[in-house]
Amino acid sequence: MVATTPLDILRFLSARADEGVETVLVTLVAVIGGSSRGIGTQMAVAADGRRVGSFSGGCIEDAVAAEALETLADGWGHVVRYGIGSPYIDIRLPCGGGIDLLFTPRPDTASIRKALDLLGERQPAALRLECDRVTVVADAQEAPWNGECLTHCYQPALRIHALGQGEDLTAFARLAKAFGAQVHALSPDVGTCMDLAALEIAATRIQVRSTLPLTASDHWSAIVFLFHGRDWEEHLLPQALALPAFYHGAIGSRRTHRARLDALQASGVPLEQIARLRGHIGLIPSTRDPATLAVSLLAELVAEYNTLAHWTYWTGESLADAEQ
Repeated sequence: MVATTPLDILRFLSARADEGVETVLVTLVAVIGGSSRGIGTQMAVAADGRRVGSFSGGCIEDAVAAEALETLADGWGHVVRYGIGSPYIDIRLPCGGGIDLLFTPRPDTASIRKALDLLGERQPAALRLECDRVTVVADAQEAPWNGECLTHCYQPALRIHALGQGEDLTAFARLAKAFGAQVHALSPDVGTCMDLAALEIAATRIQVRSTLPLTASDHWSAIVFLFHGRDWEEHLLPQALALPAFYHGAIGSRRTHRARLDALQASGVPLEQIARLRGHIGLIPSTRDPATLAVSLLAELVAEYNTLAHWTYWTGESLADAEQ
C-alpha cells in the first residue's frame, strides 16, 4: 500500500487497545488559507510513541505527536492551531496557511470497533468527534466542525472486480492493490490466475464463457472488463451489468463500444443497464501499453469513488438512489 488510509487509522486505534496502549485521535477540523490535507484527515498517536497518518509532508508531525502525548498526560482534549495564527511561531506550513487540529484522548474502543465492523460489512460508518469522546452515529452524513464537535464519515474500501487476461489485467491488478483497493481478478487464463495468486491478489478462474463467477457486488465496487476480444463479453457482460456497482466499464475504441452497445440491446439487456456501461475508459486517451492503461483506469475509478463518497456523505443518499 502506498500510503495510510482512513481505515488504517481506525485499525491502529483498535490494535493498540488490544495491547492495552492508550492513544490519541487527532482530526483536522478547520483549514485557514491553503492546506495539503482536507478536513477530516486524521492521525493516531500511541502512548509508546508509535503513530500513523499525517497532516503535511513531515513539517508538523513531530509537534503533533508531542502535543498528543501531552494531551494524554493532561487527560483532556482540545483544539490547537498550526501554521498561520498559531501560538507555535516556530512551526509553519509550507503552503502558508493554517490548520486546526482536534486532539481527542482515549477514543472509545467500542465505537472504533463498531465503525470497523460496519465498514467490514461494506456499509459507511460515521463518528462524532469531540474533545472528550468519540461515538458512532447512525446517520452516515458529514457535519462540519461547530466549535464542539464534527461528524466524520468513512466509506468502505474501494473494491474492484477486474476481468481479463494477460499483462493488461496483471498490471492493473498490481497497481490497484498497491494503491490499497480490494482487488478481485477474474480470468479464463490459468497462467494469469497463478501469477496474480502469487502476488496475493484474489483471482477466480472463469471456467466457461456463459457463466460469470461473481455473484456479489455493491455500490462501493467497480466492475471493469479488460478483454481485447469481445467473445468473452457476450454472456459475461450482461450478467455484470445486472450487478450493483458505482462503475461498469470495458476497454475498447469508440467503434468497438458502439458495436458492444448494439449487441447488448439486441440480446435484450434492459436499457437502464446498458446505460451504466462506460466505453473508451480511463483518463488517458489511446493508451498503448499495460502500465499506462493501469494508471489511466485506476485514476478514473478513484475519482469516481471519491465523488460517490462526497455525494453520499453530504446529501445522505447514494448516487444509485439519486438516479432512480
